[in-house]
Amino acid sequence: MARAVLIVLDGMGVGGAPDAAAYGDAGSDTLGNMAAKVGGVHVPNLAALGLGNIHRIKGVPPVPEPRAWYGRLQEISAGKDSTTGHWELMGLVTEQPFPTYPDGFPQEVLDEFTRLTGYGVIGNKAASGTAIIQELGDEHIRTGKLIVYTSADSVFQIAAHDKVCPLEELYRVCEITRKMLKPPHQVSRVIARPFTGESGHYERTPYRHDYSVVPPPGLLLPLLQDKGIPVRSIGKIRDLYAGQGITESHPSRNNAEGMAMLEKLYADPAGQDELILLNLVDFDMLWGHRNNPEGMKEGLEVFDRWLGGFLPGISEGDILVMTADHGNDPTTPSTDHSREQVPLLVYAAGREPGADLGVRHGFMDVAASLADFFGLSAPVKGTSFWDLISRGVPS
Repeated sequence: MARAVLIVLDGMGVGGAPDAAAYGDAGSDTLGNMAAKVGGVHVPNLAALGLGNIHRIKGVPPVPEPRAWYGRLQEISAGKDSTTGHWELMGLVTEQPFPTYPDGFPQEVLDEFTRLTGYGVIGNKAASGTAIIQELGDEHIRTGKLIVYTSADSVFQIAAHDKVCPLEELYRVCEITRKMLKPPHQVSRVIARPFTGESGHYERTPYRHDYSVVPPPGLLLPLLQDKGIPVRSIGKIRDLYAGQGITESHPSRNNAEGMAMLEKLYADPAGQDELILLNLVDFDMLWGHRNNPEGMKEGLEVFDRWLGGFLPGISEGDILVMTADHGNDPTTPSTDHSREQVPLLVYAAGREPGADLGVRHGFMDVAASLADFFGLSAPVKGTSFWDLISRGVPS
Protein backbone atom coordinates (compact mmCIF):
# COMPACT_ATOMS: atom_id res chain seq x y z
CA MET A 1 0.00 0.00 0.00
CA ALA A 2 1.47 3.33 -1.13
CA ARG A 3 0.14 6.56 0.36
CA ALA A 4 0.96 10.13 -0.60
CA VAL A 5 0.07 13.31 1.27
CA LEU A 6 0.18 16.71 -0.42
CA ILE A 7 0.06 19.80 1.81
CA VAL A 8 -0.37 23.15 0.07
CA LEU A 9 0.75 26.06 2.26
CA ASP A 10 -1.57 28.56 0.61
CA GLY A 11 0.31 31.64 -0.63
CA MET A 12 3.77 30.76 0.75
CA GLY A 13 5.97 31.77 -2.16
CA VAL A 14 9.76 32.11 -2.21
CA GLY A 15 10.12 35.00 -4.68
CA GLY A 16 12.10 34.84 -7.85
CA ALA A 17 9.48 34.26 -10.57
CA PRO A 18 11.17 35.55 -13.74
CA ASP A 19 7.92 37.11 -14.99
CA ALA A 20 6.94 38.70 -11.65
CA ALA A 21 7.29 42.24 -13.01
CA ALA A 22 4.71 41.53 -15.71
CA TYR A 23 2.23 40.82 -12.92
CA GLY A 24 3.21 43.89 -10.89
CA ASP A 25 5.02 41.73 -8.34
CA ALA A 26 8.70 42.59 -8.76
CA GLY A 27 10.41 42.15 -5.39
CA SER A 28 7.67 40.02 -3.84
CA ASP A 29 9.10 37.24 -1.69
CA THR A 30 6.57 35.92 0.78
CA LEU A 31 8.75 33.73 3.01
CA GLY A 32 11.96 35.75 2.66
CA ASN A 33 10.43 39.18 3.20
CA MET A 34 8.16 37.99 6.00
CA ALA A 35 11.03 36.42 7.94
CA ALA A 36 13.21 39.50 7.50
CA LYS A 37 10.38 41.78 8.65
CA VAL A 38 9.74 39.88 11.89
CA GLY A 39 13.39 39.25 12.78
CA GLY A 40 13.46 35.60 11.74
CA VAL A 41 11.33 32.49 12.18
CA HIS A 42 11.94 29.40 14.30
CA VAL A 43 10.98 26.32 12.29
CA PRO A 44 13.47 23.57 13.19
CA ASN A 45 11.51 20.76 11.54
CA LEU A 46 11.15 22.54 8.21
CA ALA A 47 14.81 23.55 8.46
CA ALA A 48 15.85 19.94 8.97
CA LEU A 49 13.87 18.97 5.88
CA GLY A 50 15.77 21.54 3.81
CA LEU A 51 13.61 24.68 3.67
CA GLY A 52 16.68 26.85 4.21
CA ASN A 53 18.43 25.05 1.35
CA ILE A 54 15.72 26.30 -1.02
CA HIS A 55 15.79 29.98 -0.14
CA ARG A 56 17.39 32.54 2.13
CA ILE A 57 14.99 32.81 5.06
CA LYS A 58 16.09 34.57 8.24
CA GLY A 59 16.26 32.06 11.07
CA VAL A 60 16.22 29.04 8.72
CA PRO A 61 19.81 28.07 7.84
CA PRO A 62 20.65 25.51 5.15
CA VAL A 63 21.62 22.08 6.46
CA PRO A 64 24.32 19.77 5.05
CA GLU A 65 22.09 16.69 4.92
CA PRO A 66 18.43 17.66 4.57
CA ARG A 67 15.91 15.00 5.45
CA ALA A 68 13.74 15.81 2.41
CA TRP A 69 14.27 16.29 -1.29
CA TYR A 70 13.95 19.97 -1.98
CA GLY A 71 13.61 22.47 -4.82
CA ARG A 72 11.44 25.18 -6.34
CA LEU A 73 8.44 25.10 -8.62
CA GLN A 74 8.03 27.78 -11.29
CA GLU A 75 4.49 28.25 -12.56
CA ILE A 76 3.98 28.26 -16.31
CA SER A 77 0.22 28.83 -16.36
CA ALA A 78 -1.11 32.31 -17.03
CA GLY A 79 -2.23 33.79 -13.72
CA LYS A 80 -1.48 33.71 -10.01
CA ASP A 81 -4.74 32.63 -8.39
CA SER A 82 -5.51 29.58 -6.28
CA THR A 83 -7.42 27.74 -8.98
CA THR A 84 -4.65 28.14 -11.55
CA GLY A 85 -1.99 27.05 -9.07
CA HIS A 86 -3.85 24.01 -7.80
CA TRP A 87 -4.85 22.92 -11.29
CA GLU A 88 -1.24 23.07 -12.43
CA LEU A 89 -0.11 21.08 -9.36
CA MET A 90 -2.42 18.33 -10.59
CA GLY A 91 -1.20 18.49 -14.20
CA LEU A 92 -3.44 21.03 -15.91
CA VAL A 93 -1.79 24.09 -17.47
CA THR A 94 -3.97 27.18 -17.95
CA GLU A 95 -2.96 28.82 -21.21
CA GLN A 96 -5.31 31.83 -21.02
CA PRO A 97 -5.71 33.76 -17.77
CA PHE A 98 -9.13 33.98 -16.18
CA PRO A 99 -10.68 37.46 -16.57
CA THR A 100 -10.16 40.07 -13.86
CA TYR A 101 -12.14 43.23 -13.16
CA PRO A 102 -10.05 45.89 -11.40
CA ASP A 103 -12.73 48.51 -12.21
CA GLY A 104 -15.70 46.33 -11.28
CA PHE A 105 -17.99 44.14 -13.36
CA PRO A 106 -19.78 45.42 -16.49
CA GLN A 107 -23.32 46.64 -15.97
CA GLU A 108 -24.75 43.89 -18.17
CA VAL A 109 -23.27 41.29 -15.80
CA LEU A 110 -24.84 42.98 -12.78
CA ASP A 111 -28.19 43.35 -14.54
CA GLU A 112 -28.23 39.64 -15.33
CA PHE A 113 -27.23 38.85 -11.74
CA THR A 114 -30.21 40.86 -10.46
CA ARG A 115 -32.58 39.30 -12.97
CA LEU A 116 -31.59 35.75 -12.05
CA THR A 117 -31.20 36.12 -8.28
CA GLY A 118 -33.69 38.87 -7.47
CA TYR A 119 -31.10 40.88 -5.54
CA GLY A 120 -29.77 44.36 -6.21
CA VAL A 121 -26.06 45.10 -5.97
CA ILE A 122 -23.90 47.53 -4.04
CA GLY A 123 -20.11 47.79 -4.14
CA ASN A 124 -18.94 46.42 -7.49
CA LYS A 125 -15.28 47.26 -7.08
CA ALA A 126 -11.97 45.68 -6.16
CA ALA A 127 -11.72 45.78 -2.38
CA SER A 128 -10.52 44.10 0.77
CA GLY A 129 -13.24 41.79 2.05
CA THR A 130 -12.84 42.89 5.65
CA ALA A 131 -12.91 46.57 4.67
CA ILE A 132 -15.90 46.47 2.33
CA ILE A 133 -18.25 44.93 4.89
CA GLN A 134 -17.45 47.77 7.29
CA GLU A 135 -17.97 50.31 4.50
CA LEU A 136 -21.19 48.91 3.07
CA GLY A 137 -22.59 46.65 5.79
CA ASP A 138 -25.12 49.22 7.05
CA GLU A 139 -26.37 49.95 3.54
CA HIS A 140 -26.64 46.24 2.83
CA ILE A 141 -28.79 45.71 5.94
CA ARG A 142 -30.94 48.76 5.18
CA THR A 143 -31.57 47.96 1.50
CA GLY A 144 -31.22 44.18 1.31
CA LYS A 145 -28.88 44.57 -1.66
CA LEU A 146 -25.91 42.20 -1.77
CA ILE A 147 -22.31 43.40 -1.62
CA VAL A 148 -20.54 42.33 -4.79
CA TYR A 149 -16.80 42.90 -5.08
CA THR A 150 -13.64 41.47 -6.58
CA SER A 151 -9.86 41.70 -6.15
CA ALA A 152 -6.78 41.52 -8.33
CA ASP A 153 -7.68 37.84 -8.78
CA SER A 154 -10.37 36.38 -10.99
CA VAL A 155 -13.17 36.27 -8.41
CA PHE A 156 -16.81 37.34 -8.10
CA GLN A 157 -17.33 37.68 -4.35
CA ILE A 158 -20.73 38.08 -2.72
CA ALA A 159 -20.88 39.28 0.87
CA ALA A 160 -24.10 39.11 2.91
CA HIS A 161 -25.04 39.45 6.56
CA ASP A 162 -26.39 36.20 7.97
CA LYS A 163 -29.55 37.93 9.23
CA VAL A 164 -30.27 39.53 5.84
CA CYS A 165 -29.36 36.62 3.58
CA PRO A 166 -29.09 33.29 5.47
CA LEU A 167 -26.23 31.00 4.59
CA GLU A 168 -28.16 28.54 2.43
CA GLU A 169 -29.72 31.43 0.50
CA LEU A 170 -26.29 32.96 -0.09
CA TYR A 171 -25.04 29.62 -1.34
CA ARG A 172 -28.04 29.40 -3.69
CA VAL A 173 -27.25 32.84 -5.09
CA CYS A 174 -23.64 31.82 -5.64
CA GLU A 175 -24.67 28.66 -7.47
CA ILE A 176 -26.84 30.73 -9.81
CA THR A 177 -23.98 33.18 -10.33
CA ARG A 178 -21.53 30.38 -11.12
CA LYS A 179 -23.80 29.08 -13.87
CA MET A 180 -24.39 32.63 -15.13
CA LEU A 181 -20.74 33.57 -15.59
CA LYS A 182 -19.82 32.12 -18.95
CA PRO A 183 -17.04 33.31 -21.30
CA PRO A 184 -15.94 36.04 -21.67
CA HIS A 185 -16.92 36.60 -18.02
CA GLN A 186 -16.06 33.13 -16.73
CA VAL A 187 -14.17 34.08 -13.58
CA SER A 188 -12.08 31.49 -11.81
CA ARG A 189 -14.22 31.46 -8.65
CA VAL A 190 -17.48 32.73 -7.25
CA ILE A 191 -17.04 33.08 -3.49
CA ALA A 192 -19.71 33.26 -0.80
CA ARG A 193 -18.57 35.67 1.93
CA PRO A 194 -21.03 35.54 4.83
CA PHE A 195 -20.58 37.98 7.71
CA THR A 196 -22.25 38.75 11.02
CA GLY A 197 -22.21 41.27 13.86
CA GLU A 198 -23.44 44.79 14.50
CA SER A 199 -22.76 48.14 12.79
CA GLY A 200 -19.12 49.09 13.14
CA HIS A 201 -18.19 45.59 14.29
CA TYR A 202 -19.00 43.35 11.35
CA GLU A 203 -16.85 40.25 10.96
CA ARG A 204 -16.71 37.44 8.45
CA THR A 205 -17.91 34.01 9.53
CA PRO A 206 -15.91 30.83 8.76
CA TYR A 207 -18.55 29.59 6.29
CA ARG A 208 -16.96 30.89 3.12
CA HIS A 209 -17.61 28.66 0.13
CA ASP A 210 -15.86 28.71 -3.26
CA TYR A 211 -17.52 27.79 -6.55
CA SER A 212 -14.83 27.12 -9.13
CA VAL A 213 -14.95 26.61 -12.87
CA VAL A 214 -15.15 22.92 -13.73
CA PRO A 215 -11.65 22.05 -14.96
CA PRO A 216 -11.19 20.74 -18.51
CA PRO A 217 -9.70 17.26 -19.08
CA GLY A 218 -6.08 16.79 -18.01
CA LEU A 219 -6.16 16.50 -14.21
CA LEU A 220 -4.37 13.66 -12.47
CA LEU A 221 -7.17 13.17 -9.92
CA PRO A 222 -9.75 11.49 -12.19
CA LEU A 223 -6.97 9.24 -13.54
CA LEU A 224 -6.25 8.08 -10.00
CA GLN A 225 -9.92 7.37 -9.41
CA ASP A 226 -10.13 5.41 -12.65
CA LYS A 227 -7.30 3.20 -11.37
CA GLY A 228 -9.09 2.62 -8.07
CA ILE A 229 -6.88 4.97 -6.06
CA PRO A 230 -9.06 7.11 -3.78
CA VAL A 231 -8.41 10.82 -3.36
CA ARG A 232 -9.37 12.29 0.02
CA SER A 233 -9.34 16.07 0.32
CA ILE A 234 -9.39 18.49 3.25
CA GLY A 235 -10.47 22.13 3.20
CA LYS A 236 -11.16 24.10 0.04
CA ILE A 237 -9.40 21.56 -2.21
CA ARG A 238 -12.69 20.06 -3.41
CA ASP A 239 -14.06 23.48 -4.32
CA LEU A 240 -10.98 24.37 -6.38
CA TYR A 241 -11.36 21.24 -8.50
CA ALA A 242 -15.19 21.50 -8.58
CA GLY A 243 -15.20 17.98 -7.14
CA GLN A 244 -13.46 16.45 -10.17
CA GLY A 245 -11.59 13.31 -9.10
CA ILE A 246 -12.30 13.80 -5.37
CA THR A 247 -13.46 10.59 -3.70
CA GLU A 248 -14.35 12.15 -0.36
CA SER A 249 -14.07 15.66 1.05
CA HIS A 250 -13.64 16.81 4.64
CA PRO A 251 -14.31 20.44 5.57
CA SER A 252 -11.93 22.55 7.60
CA ARG A 253 -12.29 26.23 8.44
CA ASN A 254 -8.67 26.97 9.34
CA ASN A 255 -5.17 25.55 9.57
CA ALA A 256 -5.75 23.92 12.96
CA GLU A 257 -8.81 22.01 11.76
CA GLY A 258 -7.03 21.00 8.57
CA MET A 259 -4.00 19.61 10.39
CA ALA A 260 -6.21 17.75 12.88
CA MET A 261 -8.21 16.21 10.03
CA LEU A 262 -5.05 15.11 8.24
CA GLU A 263 -3.88 13.35 11.40
CA LYS A 264 -7.23 11.58 11.61
CA LEU A 265 -7.27 10.49 7.97
CA TYR A 266 -3.66 9.33 7.96
CA ALA A 267 -4.28 7.29 11.11
CA ASP A 268 -7.26 5.63 9.37
CA PRO A 269 -5.96 4.45 5.98
CA ALA A 270 -8.30 3.57 3.16
CA GLY A 271 -6.70 0.11 3.01
CA GLN A 272 -5.19 0.68 -0.42
CA ASP A 273 -3.06 3.15 -2.33
CA GLU A 274 -4.40 6.66 -1.75
CA LEU A 275 -3.72 10.39 -2.09
CA ILE A 276 -4.63 12.85 0.67
CA LEU A 277 -4.76 16.55 -0.20
CA LEU A 278 -4.73 19.41 2.33
CA ASN A 279 -4.80 23.16 1.74
CA LEU A 280 -3.77 25.34 4.70
CA VAL A 281 -5.74 28.49 3.98
CA ASP A 282 -4.76 30.74 6.89
CA PHE A 283 -1.36 31.67 5.43
CA ASP A 284 -3.20 33.31 2.53
CA MET A 285 -6.58 34.31 3.95
CA LEU A 286 -5.60 35.62 7.37
CA TRP A 287 -2.03 36.80 6.96
CA GLY A 288 -1.15 37.33 3.30
CA HIS A 289 -4.30 39.17 2.27
CA ARG A 290 -4.26 41.19 5.49
CA ASN A 291 -0.57 42.15 5.31
CA ASN A 292 0.15 40.53 8.66
CA PRO A 293 3.73 39.20 8.69
CA GLU A 294 3.65 38.64 12.45
CA GLY A 295 0.60 36.39 12.11
CA MET A 296 2.25 34.53 9.25
CA LYS A 297 5.37 33.94 11.35
CA GLU A 298 3.32 32.59 14.24
CA GLY A 299 1.24 30.42 11.91
CA LEU A 300 4.33 28.94 10.28
CA GLU A 301 5.86 28.15 13.66
CA VAL A 302 2.63 26.48 14.79
CA PHE A 303 2.64 24.41 11.59
CA ASP A 304 6.27 23.46 12.19
CA ARG A 305 5.54 22.23 15.70
CA TRP A 306 2.65 20.17 14.36
CA LEU A 307 4.89 18.81 11.60
CA GLY A 308 7.41 17.67 14.19
CA GLY A 309 4.74 15.41 15.65
CA PHE A 310 3.37 14.22 12.31
CA LEU A 311 6.61 13.24 10.55
CA PRO A 312 7.58 10.32 12.83
CA GLY A 313 4.26 8.63 12.10
CA ILE A 314 4.75 8.52 8.32
CA SER A 315 5.14 4.90 7.26
CA GLU A 316 8.14 3.77 5.28
CA GLY A 317 7.32 3.85 1.60
CA ASP A 318 4.86 6.75 1.95
CA ILE A 319 5.63 10.33 0.88
CA LEU A 320 4.75 13.78 2.14
CA VAL A 321 4.92 16.60 -0.42
CA MET A 322 4.76 20.23 0.75
CA THR A 323 4.48 23.19 -1.58
CA ALA A 324 2.35 26.28 -2.33
CA ASP A 325 0.00 27.50 -5.05
CA HIS A 326 1.27 31.11 -5.43
CA GLY A 327 2.76 33.85 -3.27
CA ASN A 328 1.06 36.43 -1.04
CA ASP A 329 3.74 38.71 0.38
CA PRO A 330 2.44 40.36 3.59
CA THR A 331 5.15 43.03 3.53
CA THR A 332 4.22 44.72 0.23
CA PRO A 333 1.52 47.39 -0.21
CA SER A 334 -0.56 44.90 -2.21
CA THR A 335 -3.04 42.70 -0.38
CA ASP A 336 -3.35 40.28 -3.29
CA HIS A 337 -1.56 37.19 -4.56
CA SER A 338 1.95 37.55 -5.96
CA ARG A 339 3.60 35.79 -8.89
CA GLU A 340 6.41 33.82 -7.21
CA GLN A 341 8.17 30.53 -7.35
CA VAL A 342 7.05 28.19 -4.58
CA PRO A 343 8.98 25.81 -2.33
CA LEU A 344 9.03 22.06 -2.87
CA LEU A 345 9.80 19.62 -0.06
CA VAL A 346 9.34 15.88 -0.56
CA TYR A 347 9.82 13.68 2.48
CA ALA A 348 10.11 10.03 1.46
CA ALA A 349 10.08 7.91 4.60
CA GLY A 350 13.02 5.52 4.57
CA ARG A 351 14.87 7.46 1.85
CA GLU A 352 16.93 9.93 3.85
CA PRO A 353 18.86 12.10 3.34
CA GLY A 354 17.39 14.05 0.45
CA ALA A 355 19.04 16.20 -2.19
CA ASP A 356 18.41 19.15 -4.50
CA LEU A 357 15.67 18.70 -7.13
CA GLY A 358 16.49 22.09 -8.65
CA VAL A 359 14.06 24.54 -10.21
CA ARG A 360 11.18 22.64 -11.75
CA HIS A 361 9.67 24.42 -14.74
CA GLY A 362 6.02 23.81 -14.07
CA PHE A 363 3.96 22.97 -11.00
CA MET A 364 2.73 19.96 -12.95
CA ASP A 365 5.95 18.12 -12.11
CA VAL A 366 4.17 17.31 -8.84
CA ALA A 367 1.35 15.57 -10.75
CA ALA A 368 3.83 13.70 -12.95
CA SER A 369 5.75 12.54 -9.87
CA LEU A 370 2.62 11.41 -8.03
CA ALA A 371 1.53 9.48 -11.11
CA ASP A 372 4.96 7.85 -11.21
CA PHE A 373 4.79 7.09 -7.48
CA PHE A 374 1.47 5.29 -7.93
CA GLY A 375 2.65 3.45 -11.05
CA LEU A 376 0.41 5.30 -13.52
CA SER A 377 1.40 6.60 -16.91
CA ALA A 378 2.48 10.19 -16.27
CA PRO A 379 0.27 13.07 -17.44
CA VAL A 380 1.10 14.54 -20.84
CA LYS A 381 2.58 17.62 -19.19
CA GLY A 382 5.16 17.48 -16.43
CA THR A 383 8.48 15.82 -15.69
CA SER A 384 8.58 13.35 -12.82
CA PHE A 385 11.21 13.66 -10.12
CA TRP A 386 10.13 10.42 -8.44
CA ASP A 387 12.74 8.35 -10.28
CA LEU A 388 15.48 10.54 -8.77
CA ILE A 389 14.06 10.03 -5.29
CA SER A 390 13.41 6.31 -5.64
CA ARG A 391 16.99 5.72 -6.85
CA GLY A 392 18.48 8.24 -4.41
CA VAL A 393 20.09 10.13 -7.27
CA PRO A 394 20.58 13.93 -6.95
CA SER A 395 19.47 15.97 -9.95
